[in-house]
Amino acid sequence: MFTGIVEELGKVRSISYGTKSIKIVIGSSKVIEGTKIGDSIAVNGVCLTVTEMGNGFFVADVMPETLRKTSLKDLEVSSFVNLERALKLSDRLGGHLVSGHIDGTGVISEKAEEDNAVWYSIKAHEEILKYIILKGSVAIDGTSLTVAYVDHDIFKVSLIPHTRQVTTLGIKKAGDTVNIEVDQIAKYVEKLTMFNSKDSENKSRLSMDFLRDNGFL
Repeated sequence: MFTGIVEELGKVRSISYGTKSIKIVIGSSKVIEGTKIGDSIAVNGVCLTVTEMGNGFFVADVMPETLRKTSLKDLEVSSFVNLERALKLSDRLGGHLVSGHIDGTGVISEKAEEDNAVWYSIKAHEEILKYIILKGSVAIDGTSLTVAYVDHDIFKVSLIPHTRQVTTLGIKKAGDTVNIEVDQIAKYVEKLTMFNSKDSENKSRLSMDFLRDNGFL
């Protein structure tokens, strides 16, 4: 689990391509402090396992499914990435609970300045937007943000200068793809609601006539 509070901007040093997978070497300093092989680090919001590490870098394998579902397939050598180590139970939860399991991607359709803030409009598929609620939490490229607007096509977030300075969102532009992880609570509520609906449907089929016709009365 993560908090969505980016600890460091890393830089892709190299990419090794498999048939459908990649291995990436990411230059970093802070996130490798106290890290060991097998630990998890969120890279642009994607939970990856550290497979190798050394002085100022770590290595992670990215499997085909992850490449299909996230923007990691667009990484190039020298790309900057948001990095966060996995949450400790003793840490402050400064953002919100983030799993590192991306729900899908969106595209920045517009950036607009307003005083010290910049509005980011994110166009996303309806399967993502149905979980986005006004004033709710969303993780964009692993950055915990508050939803300030949402409709049937887009949602918007507003970024202060600090967030733009310490995350890759500051250098993102209109047309760029971003990883999106919705608030897990919304998905749990939907799942529970679906079960309740099925239970109600099953109960509605049970009647006195049904019991009588099947020899229970």
